[in-house]
Amino acid sequence: MRSYDDLITEASAADVTGWDFAWLEGRATEERTPWGYAQQLAARLPTASAALDLDTGGGEIIAGVPALPPRTVLTEAWGPNVERLRTRRHAGTGASDAVPTVVPQVVQAATDQLPFADATFDLVTSRHPITPHWHEIARVLTDDGTYFAQHVGPRSAFELIEYFLGPLPHARTARDPQHESAAAHTAGLTVTDLRTARCRMEFHDIGAVVWTLRRCVWWVPDFTVARYEPQLRDLDAQLRAGQPFAAHSTRTLIEARRRPRRSH
Repeated sequence: MRSYDDLITEASAADVTGWDFAWLEGRATEERTPWGYAQQLAARLPTASAALDLDTGGGEIIAGVPALPPRTVLTEAWGPNVERLRTRRHAGTGASDAVPTVVPQVVQAATDQLPFADATFDLVTSRHPITPHWHEIARVLTDDGTYFAQHVGPRSAFELIEYFLGPLPHARTARDPQHESAAAHTAGLTVTDLRTARCRMEFHDIGAVVWTLRRCVWWVPDFTVARYEPQLRDLDAQLRAGQPFAAHSTRTLIEARRRPRRSH
């Protein structure tokens, strides 16, 4: 294994835009969920008339979909990801990277105030939304429209997060799928499918840890190599001894239908 300094320098300089984790290949692993979100999304999108994907990152998931609805809109709030999305859009999307028949519209927007009229989309999707703003999701869905998403679940990667931050008892209650289901119902949605999964993660070198914490900035919000050097060096020693660092991601698959609005 290369030196601590070499691994840290490499990970600190590597690109962390988008939602592509290929940089971790051979350095970290994560079990997949049993339901295959990307495959299900690819099957659903062509059946929609107008689809909205929220917090789409760099568009990596949508880029793998071979057929899109006549109107497809991608929203993302973070500027570097928006630029990545626009570059990808002009280069083409789809599994073959050919120029698609439908070119997605890219909109820079946060999900708490979506710049779309009521009842605009019959399908709203998201893979790992930052926060599901249920009233906005319900507002832009047509009557009987569908929300289909994979959320981050409660206590996801908390072994790694609490290694750096210490115990976070209050944060452990966030992203509870039952609470999210109840909030969706209050907003006007009926949850028709709700599944959960706990997937093992392993980190094999300290560069993988640093890159991941740079990419998932909300895990350890004040993370810098200098601030957490003692913990990083201790963890590096463990990894060099052949003991990978294990954590667990949690995921929620949720599907919900927009209940018809009351006529006035």
